[in-house]
Amino acid sequence: MTGITYGTGEQDDPWILKTPPQTSEFQAWRDETAMPPALFVQVGSTRLSYQMRCLVDAHAMLLKHGGWMELGTADEGKPVKDGTLEAWARDAGNPVGGYYGLRKGYRGRFANYVPPVMEALGLVELEHNARNNRVRALRR
Repeated sequence: MTGITYGTGEQDDPWILKTPPQTSEFQAWRDETAMPPALFVQVGSTRLSYQMRCLVDAHAMLLKHGGWMELGTADEGKPVKDGTLEAWARDAGNPVGGYYGLRKGYRGRFANYVPPVMEALGLVELEHNARNNRVRALRR
């Protein structure tokens, strides 16, 4: 867990994390009272949100996958490489039937922001190379 500096994951005490290549810092927190419960990410002045269940669903998918998976980070509307975490997070075959992102136009970049949260929670092992990072599930 190399990317967390502090925080409890609440809005008034967010996790301070870094993107997989460790080049950019962002804040993340959970809000169980949101409808649906949400994971919020603040990057500068931009706020992204994902369904909170993405943490459990992605962990289960990665456990089933059984090995390393490329992240494949991409903005919403940009093409994604098949077989990547980003592709899974917007695929109609995932448990929510499409994007985990809650705000249209800001639903991409799942693989850039969600894996560091999962790493902080001890759910995954995440690579921190300059490019082409991968993730794999840890058994709890």
